[in-house]
Amino acid sequence: MKVLLKKIKKSNKVALICYLLTTILFIIGYVLFAKSILQLVGIETLIRIILLILLFIWFIFYVLFGLSTFIVRKYKKFIILTIINIIFITGMFTISIVINKIYNKIDMLSSDEYILYTTNLIALKDTELKSDSKLGMISNHDDIEGYVLANTLKNKEKLNQEVIYYDDYYEMLDALYKGEIAAIFVSSNYVILFSGEEAYSNIASDTKVLYTYSEKMKSKTITNTNKKLTDPFTILLMGVDSEKDGLNANAAFNGDTLMLITFNPKTLNATIFSIPRDTYVPIACNNNRYNKINSSAAYGTDCVINTVQNLVDVTIDYYAKINFNGVIDLVNALGGIDVDVEAPNYDYYISQHGKGRLCESNSLRDTTKLVCMNTGMQHLNGEQALAYARNRHGFLESDLARNRHQQQIVEALAKKVMNVTNFGDFEKMLEAVSKNIATNLSTKQILSFYQSLKDMLLNGLKGEEFINIQKTYLEVYNLPINIGGLNVSALGYYDNSLNVIKDALNVNLGLKEEEMIKTFSYDYNEEYTSPIIGKGISGGTRLTTLPNFKGSTVGYAENWAISNGITLGKEFLDCGTGTPGLINAQSIAPGTLVKNISYLTIYINQACDVNSPINTNPTPGNSNSNDNSNNSNDKDKNDPTEPKDDDITNVIPGTPGNNDNDDDNTNNENNNNQDSSNENNRGNADN
Repeated sequence: MKVLLKKIKKSNKVALICYLLTTILFIIGYVLFAKSILQLVGIETLIRIILLILLFIWFIFYVLFGLSTFIVRKYKKFIILTIINIIFITGMFTISIVINKIYNKIDMLSSDEYILYTTNLIALKDTELKSDSKLGMISNHDDIEGYVLANTLKNKEKLNQEVIYYDDYYEMLDALYKGEIAAIFVSSNYVILFSGEEAYSNIASDTKVLYTYSEKMKSKTITNTNKKLTDPFTILLMGVDSEKDGLNANAAFNGDTLMLITFNPKTLNATIFSIPRDTYVPIACNNNRYNKINSSAAYGTDCVINTVQNLVDVTIDYYAKINFNGVIDLVNALGGIDVDVEAPNYDYYISQHGKGRLCESNSLRDTTKLVCMNTGMQHLNGEQALAYARNRHGFLESDLARNRHQQQIVEALAKKVMNVTNFGDFEKMLEAVSKNIATNLSTKQILSFYQSLKDMLLNGLKGEEFINIQKTYLEVYNLPINIGGLNVSALGYYDNSLNVIKDALNVNLGLKEEEMIKTFSYDYNEEYTSPIIGKGISGGTRLTTLPNFKGSTVGYAENWAISNGITLGKEFLDCGTGTPGLINAQSIAPGTLVKNISYLTIYINQACDVNSPINTNPTPGNSNSNDNSNNSNDKDKNDPTEPKDDDITNVIPGTPGNNDNDDDNTNNENNNNQDSSNENNRGNADN
């Protein structure tokens, strides 16, 4: 050892410093490199281990052989060894930086364990809060922003006003607008949540925030599951249609875009089920009261998940909350996407924008700055892709057409992602995604999807479809309903159509055997296209709702009550209230689910001449008088500016059965026709 030290002291000092420096840098680089690649769980494990072993062998070789070369003054060999060592050092540091950068971006996707919840006390712009004012609050004790933090804010600000509790946000909003209460407690995202309904489209300018309170709390959303992405899994995509880039941390959000995807890594088959936002279903966290499925988002992510699970009878393993405005950055990072843009079929829209063109407001929803594109196969940039994903005004099917567009965008994005080879583009893609997606997938679980991506790439190299995407279509019918005293439009669904979709989801998850098709016909003159699951299938149990009997004969109401098993009570109003013998009002609002009604009172106009008998039998020409029950939001297709009916005014307050006027509402049973239902639904404004 003493001899070795003497030789080292006598050696070239520059070579010695270079040797010591590169050795130390290699050790640092090796540790960082090992730490970074060991994070990549599930990605080429054997290759990573072999690489670490080879680098370690090289290090031992360099330490021993490099030392001997400069001791014996073989400087040419020493220089060559040192250059190779520097290349390895540079490579390890570079790869470590890149891997850590990618890993951190992916790690940003995972939802935080804690979320910043915020509640606001809002009032109409011209309302002043007084000591005798009444405040509205949601009655659900599990609603963090609507009840838990609302009570905290009330106590903190020493608000001693009387509190009126409501089971539904829309019912509470209606009371605010009618002046029955002065202010209400809602999520700070209330504008996004409620401006989708036409009655509250101007809620941002109609209201003001009196008080606000925020608190960071443990997320109520379902925790990560242990299911590996190498097994079939489900993921629910929830769209946050915001005008801003990035995701708001609050739990509540708008639920206009709900897309359930099942993926089988073994078959590389995906099934996409887009759920129309107006689908009328029981809301899981609101005591299973019926409402539009998008209203579940007002209660947070877990409520949406539970509501969808109840609808499809399939366990949701993962979720991803996506800000659709981030689509712009993602599409642009990928250099655009190729989409077959559907041609509008609504005549009024075509007359405004021209045939063969589709236009939509820009990402800021500025209707004076339209984003337009031609129909047919087009290469879309980010703004155009978002505009296409949002557009429903140009189509008779309205929201159903928009669901198709969103499926097209998802499919086009998936195909384009698989073709990313440039690291710069990959980094831009990760940047766009990391800011605009939150998921309960852990980073390790996301990385475990590597094998499926690898299989997709191999399929693409072999000229095969890298992934098989099955599309679905839920057949629906129009549901004019009453929510919180407002006539609005919703969609009922055909059980048989949903059941076919459920079967497809379960087959793809390996939970059910696929039924063999024993017969098959094909016309070689027609281009074959894969069938859309659930499309064209109707039948099954349908919801029915209470008609509007105002202006109808008593006989018509009697016949309807008998056929629906409802006890009918009759009360006569003072003379001069209307046409004698016809119904003036009813105790329960039109649009209420019939299955929730057992007793109904009708209020009949009485003749001023008490000796004049009132005919309670149906009269000629009055058999269809219940047509008044059609949705007040429905529009004439040739005149989209037609004014809407006023809110329901023919319900007598405080009468028996009026407590049933909650959000358990649905359609008039006379609206059976699919095409007319789509046209009726088409008229509703898209916020």
